[in-house]
Amino acid sequence: MNKILLTALLITANLLGFAQFTIGLPEITNYTKQAYRGGAQTRQIAQDQNGVLYFGNDEGVLTFNSARWKIYPLPNKSLVRCLKFGPDQNLYVGGQDEFGYFSPSINGNLQYHSLKKLIPKEASSFADVWEICFAGKSVFFQTSDKIYELKGNHITVHQDNHWRFMGKAGEDVVTQTANKGLLSYSNGRWIPFAEKTQTALPAGYFATSLTRIGHDSTLLTTLKDGVYLLTARNITKWQPPILHGLQQKNISSSLMVNDSQIAIGTNLDGCYVLDKAGNLVQHLGRKEGLQDNSILTIFLDQQKNIWFGLHNGIDFISYNNAIKHINPASMNEGAGFTSHLYKNDLFIGTSTGLFKFPVGPEKDLSNIHAGAIPIKNSTGEVWNLSEVNGQLLMGHNEGAFSVRGDEAVTLDKNTGYWNFQSFSPTLPAIMIAGTYRGIAFYTYQNNSFKKLPGEAVVESARFVIAAHNRVWFSHPYKGIYSVTLKDSVTSYRKYSRKEGVPSDNNSYLFKIKNALVLTTETGVFEYNAGKDRFEPSAFYNAHLPKLPIRYLKEDTEGNVWFVFEKKLGVLGLTAGSPQVIYLPELTNKFVAGFEHINPVNKNNILIGGEKGFYHINYEQYKHLKYPLQVMIGSVTAINQNDSLLFGGYGNTVFASQSVGIKGLELKHSANSLHFEFASTVYGQSANIEYSYYLQDFDKSWSEFSKRTEKDYTNLPPGNYVFKIKARNNLGNESPVKEYAFVILPPWYKTRVAYFLYVVLFGCGVYLLVNYQRKKFKAQQRRYEEEQRKLQYLHQLEIEKAEKELVELRNAKLEAEIKIKNTELASTAMHLIQKNDVLLKIKAQMTRIKDTTIAVETTADLKSILKTLNEENKVEEQWQQFASHFDSVHRNFLSNLKKKYPGLTPNEQKLCAYLRMNLTTKEISQLMNITVRGVEISRYRLRKKLGIQTGTHLFNFLDAVE
Repeated sequence: MNKILLTALLITANLLGFAQFTIGLPEITNYTKQAYRGGAQTRQIAQDQNGVLYFGNDEGVLTFNSARWKIYPLPNKSLVRCLKFGPDQNLYVGGQDEFGYFSPSINGNLQYHSLKKLIPKEASSFADVWEICFAGKSVFFQTSDKIYELKGNHITVHQDNHWRFMGKAGEDVVTQTANKGLLSYSNGRWIPFAEKTQTALPAGYFATSLTRIGHDSTLLTTLKDGVYLLTARNITKWQPPILHGLQQKNISSSLMVNDSQIAIGTNLDGCYVLDKAGNLVQHLGRKEGLQDNSILTIFLDQQKNIWFGLHNGIDFISYNNAIKHINPASMNEGAGFTSHLYKNDLFIGTSTGLFKFPVGPEKDLSNIHAGAIPIKNSTGEVWNLSEVNGQLLMGHNEGAFSVRGDEAVTLDKNTGYWNFQSFSPTLPAIMIAGTYRGIAFYTYQNNSFKKLPGEAVVESARFVIAAHNRVWFSHPYKGIYSVTLKDSVTSYRKYSRKEGVPSDNNSYLFKIKNALVLTTETGVFEYNAGKDRFEPSAFYNAHLPKLPIRYLKEDTEGNVWFVFEKKLGVLGLTAGSPQVIYLPELTNKFVAGFEHINPVNKNNILIGGEKGFYHINYEQYKHLKYPLQVMIGSVTAINQNDSLLFGGYGNTVFASQSVGIKGLELKHSANSLHFEFASTVYGQSANIEYSYYLQDFDKSWSEFSKRTEKDYTNLPPGNYVFKIKARNNLGNESPVKEYAFVILPPWYKTRVAYFLYVVLFGCGVYLLVNYQRKKFKAQQRRYEEEQRKLQYLHQLEIEKAEKELVELRNAKLEAEIKIKNTELASTAMHLIQKNDVLLKIKAQMTRIKDTTIAVETTADLKSILKTLNEENKVEEQWQQFASHFDSVHRNFLSNLKKKYPGLTPNEQKLCAYLRMNLTTKEISQLMNITVRGVEISRYRLRKKLGIQTGTHLFNFLDAVE
């Protein structure tokens, strides 16, 4: 009976314990295997000084720098069970039948070095390496049946039938075997960790993790037998009530998440965070947003955020962030519309109803350890919670309600209500309410509210402000109105362009620093009561974004919170000068059109979200400063088949990346580079922006942006320094990282090339001079030749002219000769005719003489005949003709006689007549012979002169000189 009662009490305690975790959950980011492109299971996690994370994954070693995942497989493609950084700052890993380490190559890329070759041949075959530990100069690799100890270049094998576990308790390497329990390594031997090990730990236990929780104390978790505390080689069981239920959920891992909290991972129900007293702080499982309830490993990064290696995926919990998510399961994931801290309770209104959380001593409301208490009669959309005259009023889709304890009491159910507020401090008894129809007025008497007649039925009034003895309200699509109440009679007035309202659309009214502020699509306006119009606000327009602002809210410190384009920001006015801070973690997480900001105080800002609420500890947010750093992830030559120039690592894997990284001398063909960079502040990754600058190429630093890569193409030869810096949303900047490199000139711009150019230039000058000299000589020769040609041509011209002159003379002579010949021929013909006439006369006179008898007549006739005989002296006439012919024809007859002395006078005459080119008929008349006689004479002459057949007789005679 006592056992049953004890069990019941334990179960009750467990249930109460499980219910009392904090209402604020850290933001959870899920990384699926599709996102990181690796295997499902991740068993161990490590981080180097640059902040890069390393995951022992089913497909190798995964790395993540907040911007990119990369996987490094083992040579045998086996899964990686464990990984740790060693004293030499290299990354040691263990897989299946393989272990070794990663170290950077000369270009900063990770390369794997297997240690398996050092194992003695008889022990070289093994299964999974489950754990790695370091002690002194030794590295221990634990498998199921062997532990390999690497010291220097020698491996010692420690045999056992079943090594179940290996870890570190302080500086000691502690192992568990199936039959010897906990052992520690000392002077080359495995000795019992404590004398009472066997009695303190139950039989058959299976150790799963060792976590140091103090200077000399370590937490030992077992799979199904609870949690134990190891101190000074003593073992005691840790027995807070919550652990009685946890040990049934297969405890897989543990970790100190801060000085006062311990995270315990399970294989069946996610992770439980306990304080050192054993009280439950938080539970993280599938219901809270994890991908999987099976946690294989827990890791705390440099910014105190938690990483889970799961059976199926990797999850990131922004545990140390100042922003928490309030969305208990009992709220049915309703959208957050309103909240109010009333007395000692936090009330939250959602799309599913109103809920109450009792507030304890917590300074941070997200740390409330309480369940959500639903308020009766509140189911549905709760638009507003307002405290008026000490009472909490609820604006609801179904009407107006007064919240009393755990119940909502109806005030009016005739229409839906948006909000409530006192008309003015001087008239606290009058309350105004924005309804679905317009403005309603209430009076407060005897601790109760009574609705007054004269409701202003205008438009739905969701944004209501009481100011300047009037009630103002805005409708997002119908404009700005003011309502006055006098003697139970209401009247209203619409404000338009004439009163300075630029548009009816997207106009919202707010009361900031006791001023009536209007936000529009064209800027922010303030109401000028003296002019009764809205005027542009110089202050807000100078500091707020030049975009339509949908919501404004003043906090208790005087800062102004605002929402625009589903983004949240705050205009800080508490420092020396106004400063705008954006909170990108909450971008696009509002309920569009129903934004809600409740600045309770500087530690508690409540933001309505699409699912529940977000809590911002603004004081912590502003002052939570981890060293902001940036790293160059890789440099790649993109025009050489993406050749990796720099892989992101220095001399060792663990070491910090130096501020100035000396790059390579790159060929000109590698003058297009791709830079990748990141900031490993994982909890603020949404807040980080980057600016880059390529010295001696860019004119100035680039604008800050979310881009984590940059390409430079076709860089000219020269020395360059690529610089990158990061900035968070608070304006803090990281130190600048640099990568210096040189783009060598192309081969045709190298020193050798320039030397060759000088030589070639000299040779060219020499050849040019020589060529010019030769060309000059050739030109001179050509000139001389041309001069000779000109002289020759001139001579030819002269000769031609002389020839033409000669030809003219000859032509003239020929013409003269022709004339002379004609004259000679005419003379000859005349002589012939004369001779014929004379001969005929002589013949007649002779006949007359012979027939005449008279003496006187006979004497006269004789005298006449004598005269005729004297006149007919043919020989003398020929001589005269010949002389005249020679003078015309260049002594033709004289030359003919000399050359052919055997010619008869008749043949000479024939030659003269032929030379004159007379026809045969003319020649026959001159020679007083027949034409036939002329031809015969010609034939005889040719034969006598020896003229060949085919030679023209005229041409032959023409050549006689």
